[in-house]
Amino acid sequence: MGNNLSPLQERLLPLLAWFHRFCVENSLRYYALGGTMLGAARHQGFIPWDDDLDVGMPREDYEKFSELCRNRVFGDYAVETIDTEADDFFYGYTKVYDTKTTLVENTRYKIKRGIYIDVFPLDGAGDSKEEAQKIYKPIQRRINLLMSLICGFRRSRKWYKNAVIAAGRMIPNFVLNKKKFMLGTDKLCRARAYDTCEYIGNFYGNWGLREVMPKQILGTPKEYKFEHLTIFGAEDFDGYLTSLYRNWREMPPEEKRVTHHDYLLLDLDKSYLAK
Repeated sequence: MGNNLSPLQERLLPLLAWFHRFCVENSLRYYALGGTMLGAARHQGFIPWDDDLDVGMPREDYEKFSELCRNRVFGDYAVETIDTEADDFFYGYTKVYDTKTTLVENTRYKIKRGIYIDVFPLDGAGDSKEEAQKIYKPIQRRINLLMSLICGFRRSRKWYKNAVIAAGRMIPNFVLNKKKFMLGTDKLCRARAYDTCEYIGNFYGNWGLREVMPKQILGTPKEYKFEHLTIFGAEDFDGYLTSLYRNWREMPPEEKRVTHHDYLLLDLDKSYLAK
């Protein structure tokens, strides 16, 4: 384990180790995504200022994972999926929590859970770049609207984005039921099978169309060193990271080496399940 890890990063590693082991034992494909893949390729572990973990699973494997984990707790770890009964969960993807911790993010609903791994579904997006873009655009509009309904205001965010969030909060739930809208968006995302399409996408990812790419870039999951662990990532890591970040080998300027998350509360020693 690296000597310069933050307490949060150190606590996330056992969670990642459990997820990797669970996927291997159940023959489930997954890939490190986003900053997790970038960290594995550039730092052989966490990006020094990063504070979360992102992975993606082809939809078939994603659904199997959700089914295997539904209504189960694995020691200190719990899984929450899109069909949760909780009325404050509006994510279109799955989260794996460390139940011995507490984390409250600055969203509209101040969701109280533990530190987590985000598990994104990877879906089919047609057989050409043009078709993939056409398929993705209506999905992107729905996801952007959903995010505007649940995001919290943030001083660091551009004013017009906060204005969109303010407008979204004016839409009453009886006009736009967030749970039904989330499930409808998920249905659009999974309309095409991952394994039969030439193009695939992480439709819920932060990078929009950059996360829609030829399936061969992800290819067969490949092993990477991540701190003291071994995890899976894209077969063509350079193609994947170039699609997302362009010149990914170059470190960002000092002022941009900061986390993009906004936590209201983080307690690594107290369970969010405690009364």
